[in-house]
Amino acid sequence: MSDDVNNLITTGSIEQSILWIRGQKVMLDSDLARLYGVTTKRLNEQVKRNRDRFPIDFMFQCNADEKMELVANCDRFKNLKHSTSLPFVFTEHGVVMLASVLNSMLAVHASVQIVRAFVRLREILTTHKDLARKLAVLENKYDHQFKVVFDAIRKLMAPPALPPKRRIGF
Repeated sequence: MSDDVNNLITTGSIEQSILWIRGQKVMLDSDLARLYGVTTKRLNEQVKRNRDRFPIDFMFQCNADEKMELVANCDRFKNLKHSTSLPFVFTEHGVVMLASVLNSMLAVHASVQIVRAFVRLREILTTHKDLARKLAVLENKYDHQFKVVFDAIRKLMAPPALPPKRRIGF
């Protein structure tokens, strides 16, 4: 079964479902329900039955502004626009806890893939931070030596000066 789930749920497709809300990487309840093979209603029922397993750093509910921002920025959330309920979002730890609450083999395998996606995203972000830091060091170190090169590039990028327009008429 795990090979079937691994083929159906790719890390890349999960990465596209990871959002930044309140400065945290999270996934929406509807996306998780789809991955776990349950309805959003069932997923949220299980969370409510096991509320003590989901502290604020594992899960929180979006406010109205966050919901409208999701609808405005992502076409796949257009069905949220007319929904009266606010979606729940789950952090990486909340995703793992969901697998234990849903208690199915599909949920367990899906959570493994989701955690891998979170880890991969964390590695990518760390790599980009290191690269940006190294680039800043190089710019500071060699900025004065390459000033002529940067100035020449800026001149090439600037639009050509056009001759003044001649007035037509009176």
